[in-house]
Amino acid sequence: MSEVPTDSAGQAWAGKSIPSHGFAGDTGGADPALVDALVAASAAGHGSPASETEAAPLEAALMERVAVARWLVPVVAVADEVDDSGAHVVETRSDMAAVTLTSPDGSRALPVFTSLESLAAWDAHARPVPVTASAAAQAAISEECHVLVVDVASPHATVLRPSMLWALAQQRPWVPSHLDDHVAAAVRAAVADEPEVGDHRVEAGEPPGAGVLRIVLALRPGLGSDAVGEIATRIGERIATDGETRARIDALTFSLEAAH
Repeated sequence: MSEVPTDSAGQAWAGKSIPSHGFAGDTGGADPALVDALVAASAAGHGSPASETEAAPLEAALMERVAVARWLVPVVAVADEVDDSGAHVVETRSDMAAVTLTSPDGSRALPVFTSLESLAAWDAHARPVPVTASAAAQAAISEECHVLVVDVASPHATVLRPSMLWALAQQRPWVPSHLDDHVAAAVRAAVADEPEVGDHRVEAGEPPGAGVLRIVLALRPGLGSDAVGEIATRIGERIATDGETRARIDALTFSLEAAH
């Protein structure tokens, strides 16, 4: 008996599909406004924007275009059964499977494309499946991907970070974590049980455009390094246990200052 075919996450492929939502009249071309936003965001990323004040508006504008765009998700034929009884191995049955990319550190990405042209530049044999942004993000999460990679073979290739991926999947506007009211409330709750923290604030961390949230803690004087580390660890763990908050933060760091 042959094994049940599975996707790249080890889940049974039978009955699974990436839903296409029609897109009647779609010619496979890219939305010019979306490409312009991708080019601007990519240029800022490669040029290392001087501050989050420069990076955040570009990312916000990009995500507004991303959320309403039609995307092409590539699927490819994967051999399900082969006949190796002869001189040559012959593929007797194949299924279509979504493509995922794996980086050297083990993180996974789902590639998505703005147009047939950009998809063909990456893999001319991949079949394009037109989907909404939310459907692409949900497919990425089901494939255990951490990010979306847009037009991977193009000069404006762009990575949509985990917070962006989850915002699309949940069909809610993306907001930088340091400007997110939900995150601010979660940090307040996480800090509230620490009597040695006199005050705190959240701000954008470094490098700009990387989605780093920095929590600045104003601590009572006289604390040793071990005590400071334990406070930061407890606060970080409280934030991490809230899945909704974790989905809105790409990276977390702490900074210290003396309480007034």
